[in-house]
Amino acid sequence: MRALKKMWKYTKVMAKAKRNRSDIFKWLIRRPLIGFAYFIYEVGLMFSNRMDPKLKQLAEMKAAAMVNCEFCIDIASALGNVSGMTEQQILDLPRYRDSDAYSDVEKLVISFAEAITRTPAINIEEIRDELLTHFTKGQVAELAAAIVWENQRARLNQALGVRPTGMAEGMVCMIPERPAQ
Repeated sequence: MRALKKMWKYTKVMAKAKRNRSDIFKWLIRRPLIGFAYFIYEVGLMFSNRMDPKLKQLAEMKAAAMVNCEFCIDIASALGNVSGMTEQQILDLPRYRDSDAYSDVEKLVISFAEAITRTPAINIEEIRDELLTHFTKGQVAELAAAIVWENQRARLNQALGVRPTGMAEGMVCMIPERPAQ
């Protein structure tokens, strides 16, 4: 059921795209095997439902903001808005540690995303051990896979020049956490 809800949210968000809808597909169609693998991984993550979807979304949003992928920030902001995140949660993501908008568990999940997304990745063991006091190994594996995939998505989109589509126009939008270089 969670997968169907997530598909519905993606459909609602993608329907709001006003421009540049086909950027990634124009690239991946040239390498069908890579495009197929990309699609399979996306579907695999969508149907992995042990972890709370809101926590996965928070982690993906943090990774997108840290990598500074404009398309990812656009879609993640729109998904955050339709997934029940408050405006304060979206706006406070860069300063989550000091924000009252997040629970302690949400802050832990965001710090895991931050640690994985940083280059080099640091302090992962301590955070993972703390996560395991709240979640099963399967849930932590799913969370890690979602974060790592968001990093891959964001970097691929940047490498190929995938542009934002306007899915989050008129909504509260998260901000990049480091300047584009």
